[in-house]
Amino acid sequence: MRYSQACGSLLLLVCLAGLGCIQAVTLEVREGNSTCIKAEISAFFSITYNASSGARSVQVPLPNTTRVDASSTCGTAGGLPGLVATFGPGHAVGLSFSRNGSLYSVDNLTLQYNLSDPSIFPDANSSDVVTVVSTSVGIRAAINTTYRCMSATSVAVGAQVVTFSDMRLQAYMPGDDLSPAETTCAADQATTVAPSTTRTPSTPPPEPSTPEQGVYSVRNLNGTICFLAQMGLQLNFSYVSQSQNKTIQEIFNLNPNLTSSSGSCEASRATLVLVQDRTTTLGFTFSMNSTSNKFYLSAINLSADWPDMTVPFSAGSTELDYLRTTLGRSYKCNMEQSLPVQPGFSLNTFRLQVQAFNVTTNQFATAEECQMDQDQMLIPIIVGAALAGLVLIVLVAYLIGRKRSHAGYQTI
Repeated sequence: MRYSQACGSLLLLVCLAGLGCIQAVTLEVREGNSTCIKAEISAFFSITYNASSGARSVQVPLPNTTRVDASSTCGTAGGLPGLVATFGPGHAVGLSFSRNGSLYSVDNLTLQYNLSDPSIFPDANSSDVVTVVSTSVGIRAAINTTYRCMSATSVAVGAQVVTFSDMRLQAYMPGDDLSPAETTCAADQATTVAPSTTRTPSTPPPEPSTPEQGVYSVRNLNGTICFLAQMGLQLNFSYVSQSQNKTIQEIFNLNPNLTSSSGSCEASRATLVLVQDRTTTLGFTFSMNSTSNKFYLSAINLSADWPDMTVPFSAGSTELDYLRTTLGRSYKCNMEQSLPVQPGFSLNTFRLQVQAFNVTTNQFATAEECQMDQDQMLIPIIVGAALAGLVLIVLVAYLIGRKRSHAGYQTI
């Protein structure tokens, strides 16, 4: 069996708002003279890693030097078709496909990155080659059609994020070129687009109000909801402003009406990725501790590329322990919470309820209230008890005083 290398040709220069210019490449898997998988795709990877100075986050575009690896296959030997694209020293992204009746889908998205590459991961604590896999990719299309998704679509892969855009791909191809018949992704099918609320960077931002509560969910491949969240989110971080030529502090409310969500559910890890206006990507990772029978928020990653930023902002941590909750229950906190992530970046939550595992009937399980909500509920109880005590003291004092006043009179 002979495989072609990636065409590696630069098809177009895609300048996505806020993402800079990302090159789209064409990748083909061939067997003999036939093409079985073809992809025209732009992508970048948001990766958080540990450095000697602490957690760092980088954004890595898929370069035009990307090539198809020899491990790519059409699946004729009994395995599943798969496209593996390699770039740089030890970096790769892979898509494996399966067919179910009249549909084909991406079963697994694999990301491999080499921490020993100093051009991408400066000052990394490790030189490991890391491989992470997502089984909830959400790419499906009808057989003999091209999957088309021009919108930026993010997929959580472990604690990292892969964002695709301007994507056209097809597996199980009957010919050598992409079919003119297309299956369009949900993001491209939106009939209306809400106007952007991006502020002019040179204008001082107004004091933000309480953010609107968004409702987000993640589904398994079988379509059942495996992750539920509803929350208002506020970003608090600093960056270097081009217009003001100094570091400024930004408090920014995430608008759920302008935000798309994606994610994945695995046995001991669940992820939620929120993307607003193609300029802001916020990722959450929840982990399960089977020993303590708890789940918790273990990682937060933020990537932002706004017009006024001197350089794109990336920050995150994979060593968090927030929102700890018993498995089979949801975590709820109506009060504002501030979750420090790393110096210069924290996340504020409002009216939050989340359940990352064991979701049944597509509804939240019994909630465990945060300590602040519990304290808030105790205040009226304490005040009521104090008032009742005061009334009791006054009543006792009155009775004692009345008894003494009667004792001062003698019967004649």
